[in-house]
Amino acid sequence: MTTKTSGRRSPAQPRWIRILIPVILVLVWLGVTAVGGQTFGKVSEVTTNDQTTFLPADAESTRALELSQGFSDDESVPATLIGEPAGGEVDEQALAAVEALVEEINTLQGVDRSLPSQVSEDGEAFQVLVLMEEAAVEDGAVAELRDLVDAELPEAEWRTHVTGPAALSDDFANAFAGIDGLLLLVAVITVFVILVVVYRSVLLPFLVLLSSIAALSSAITVIFQMAKMEWITLNGQAQGILSILVIGAATDYSLLLVARYREELLARENRFEALWEAWRRSTPAILASGGTVAAALLCLLFSDLNSNRALGPVASAGIVFAMLATLTFLPAMLALFGRPVFWPKVPHAPKPAVEEARAANPDLQTRRTRHTSRRRTLWAVVAEKVRARPRLIWLVVTGLLLISSVGVLDLRAEGVPQSEQVLGQTDAKDGQVMLEEHFDAGTGAPANVFVPADELGEALEIVVASDGVGEVYPVAENGAPAQGPADANEVDGYNQLSVTLTDSGDSLEAERTIGELREELNALDGEALVGGTTATQLDTNETAQRDLVTIIPIVLLVILAFLIVLLRSVTAPLILLLTTVLSFTAALGISALVFNYIFGFPGADPTVPLFGFVFLTALGVDYNIFLATRAREETARRGPKEGLLYSLVITGGVITSAGIVLAATFAALGVLPLMFMVQLAFLVALGVLIDTFIVRTLQVPALGVDLGHRFWWPSKIGKDGHGDTDAVAQRVPGESADSVEDSSAPTVLSR
Repeated sequence: MTTKTSGRRSPAQPRWIRILIPVILVLVWLGVTAVGGQTFGKVSEVTTNDQTTFLPADAESTRALELSQGFSDDESVPATLIGEPAGGEVDEQALAAVEALVEEINTLQGVDRSLPSQVSEDGEAFQVLVLMEEAAVEDGAVAELRDLVDAELPEAEWRTHVTGPAALSDDFANAFAGIDGLLLLVAVITVFVILVVVYRSVLLPFLVLLSSIAALSSAITVIFQMAKMEWITLNGQAQGILSILVIGAATDYSLLLVARYREELLARENRFEALWEAWRRSTPAILASGGTVAAALLCLLFSDLNSNRALGPVASAGIVFAMLATLTFLPAMLALFGRPVFWPKVPHAPKPAVEEARAANPDLQTRRTRHTSRRRTLWAVVAEKVRARPRLIWLVVTGLLLISSVGVLDLRAEGVPQSEQVLGQTDAKDGQVMLEEHFDAGTGAPANVFVPADELGEALEIVVASDGVGEVYPVAENGAPAQGPADANEVDGYNQLSVTLTDSGDSLEAERTIGELREELNALDGEALVGGTTATQLDTNETAQRDLVTIIPIVLLVILAFLIVLLRSVTAPLILLLTTVLSFTAALGISALVFNYIFGFPGADPTVPLFGFVFLTALGVDYNIFLATRAREETARRGPKEGLLYSLVITGGVITSAGIVLAATFAALGVLPLMFMVQLAFLVALGVLIDTFIVRTLQVPALGVDLGHRFWWPSKIGKDGHGDTDAVAQRVPGESADSVEDSSAPTVLSR
């Protein structure tokens, strides 16, 4: 190995300029980070988890909600207070205590009104429907209601719960409360531990994390303004995914840059030249990777759900800032700290005298080569196995992935009850159980049916005869039950029916009842609209399922186009994309079995496979880009088989480290007690690991070796006269001293 003297050098500049520019960049980024840090606390001001804001304007429940504004000018969310006296019967004394409590409830700030209390037919429980202001629910009014109930109906004498849509929304708010603190803390600590193991350095992990946090802070600042100007509808799940995605992606890109920088420091005395060369060689790969991921995420703009659509620009902005921080802030810090950033294993270029001694002593050179080869034995062994039996390897791997994909048939992604989406026991869940024991389960979340006034009688007959419907009554002007059709309130030629379902309002059975009710009401001459909490949930699930069918083909086409342009090939992009999709289906199949039979989940939200597909396809192709771009470069010099195997060895460490980091950061989503987040965390983490350790390590290299120059069709690279196939001896890549890097850090691909 000789010290590099060739290659593009950094522009000749005075030393003070080489220091001044990094100082300015660091100060600018620190200022942006400080501003973004303050914005973190204000994101909740522009965040909503209200499902009614996610639906498109033409959704039936959305149109019903608009029509309901004419019947009542308040935007109230129902909460159901339910209780059982310790004596087992709601007698006159107990009922008097309840009535006194209702009077107190009506004085609470954020409570619109309470409907009269009802006693169950068995006489063992009571319920009170409390209509609460939507804004008050978001500000914690449900907790105040519970405190009042506990004070007026003490636990020694009563067993009480607050349930219903308002209480379930409060559970959601409490679950998302960990996004700003717990989630970010877990992700940062996890990445820090991995970086310490990877770099075996004290300072470098801090700089990489600082760069990642700066990227997140910058993205948050921009996204806050986008939400404030109502360009996007920001919700809790998008906010949580953003934090994980930016930390993971920025760390991955940093791994590429730092590994290349270390390699150059081992070959160059001048640290500024080494950094310039590392930046120059890493930038194209980082931009290609990040650009592909950002473009794939922007495909979510084609979603009909505002919550899904918002994640597109939110996540894409995060990826853009991850690239910017990695290519500006991190290099600036590396320039200022120099070689000591790697302490205690500081890389140094060999002294000229040492190089001359090695050149004069072949035995010394051989010993160094063997020593370095032993340190890289893992990837050399993998490459040797792939070389020996490429077809067998890719056939076996493909078969295993196909078998794993069979589990997709057991995936239940039609949605889950809202009460099940927050994991663990909550007061709202316990209240729902008590409600179902004594009343119609849908009492706390009645459906609102709007029918033409001249067809009210016929509509009543249809609704009453429907399966799954309990109590039905027309609504009078004061919101109470009308005494008869003539007393029903009429607005814009419509009457409102309040329909209590026999099943819990957030259950799949209730959704089926709403769907059947809509079909039956089509018999009316005029248009009827069915709205309410259950209808909103039904429309959300159906829209999410349509998004799945719409967005997947668009994502595939966009990624394929990027790969064709990047690799200047057709065969290679198709193979990379198909293997990535296969790794996704395998991860989804395994996840479905784990969700159903190990975790015992009742199902999955339709957005879980959608988001899982977008992230795993984009990020999986991401790692294949790192391998394929290096393979194309090496194929031109070494031939198709040797070039691909050499690239597998040379990029193995850094891509594996990047995959572990990304899997670990997505796994951090599981700390939030939300079924959606836990399922997405498991699916993406598993998929990234499959792609990192199986697809990119075995399947793609084996396919490339088996196909030879056809892997790059229609490009002529690797064919006769296009790539010196005789330039490389028949050996496992990595056994030559001129291809060896210091194994104390991951290897990075160059372009």
